[in-house]
Amino acid sequence: MESLLPYFSAFIVGLLGGVHCIGMCGGIVSALTLGLPETSRGSVTAQLPFQLAYNLGRLISYVIAGAIMGGLGVLLAGMLPMQMAQQALLMLAGLFMILLGFYLAGWWMVLNRVERLGGVLWRRLEPMGRQLMPVRSPTRAFAIGMLWGWVPCGLVYTMLINAVSSGGALQGAGLMFAFALGTLPNLLAIGLLAGAAARLARSQTARRVAGITVMLFGIYTLWSAIRLG
Repeated sequence: MESLLPYFSAFIVGLLGGVHCIGMCGGIVSALTLGLPETSRGSVTAQLPFQLAYNLGRLISYVIAGAIMGGLGVLLAGMLPMQMAQQALLMLAGLFMILLGFYLAGWWMVLNRVERLGGVLWRRLEPMGRQLMPVRSPTRAFAIGMLWGWVPCGLVYTMLINAVSSGGALQGAGLMFAFALGTLPNLLAIGLLAGAAARLARSQTARRVAGITVMLFGIYTLWSAIRLG
């Protein structure tokens, strides 16, 4: 059961991170919705294939990034004794989870600096997304979703740090898959419940509860690292 805990934690972080997703990705989702054919905007049923395609592309991007980071973690671990490497990677993951908690709660936005680093890659990818607009088919929506997955995001980057400590490419991919599933309900709901979603994003109570919960996951991860010593 303990072996499944990282995946469960990743899912919960994705779910709780909705207060951040709504604020950061709400504009993206709105823009993508406006980019749909006029015949598809007025009905939830008509929008659904496009929204699912966007999010499937995003999910696959996260899984690919998780596999890359999980594989990188194996390479890094090979440079140190196994127990020491595992402990160092877990401590790094726990530290970033605690920083993410502060970030989600709005208390300390240090992860904004990490997002700015990711902006270097995004500036190269973003023009490709513009070329795919307007969105005339779910296939094109899927391609845009693949690009969307690389938008600079402190929440995603924190989970990728966790993927480094996951134990391998397959485990890293699985961790990011669980995280992506957690983000899915919030991002799908943005288009359907835009007003309620915006109110949730502005709710200080929701942000603080999410932040404190994620910090507790980070503290547990640090404790797990200390127990290895």
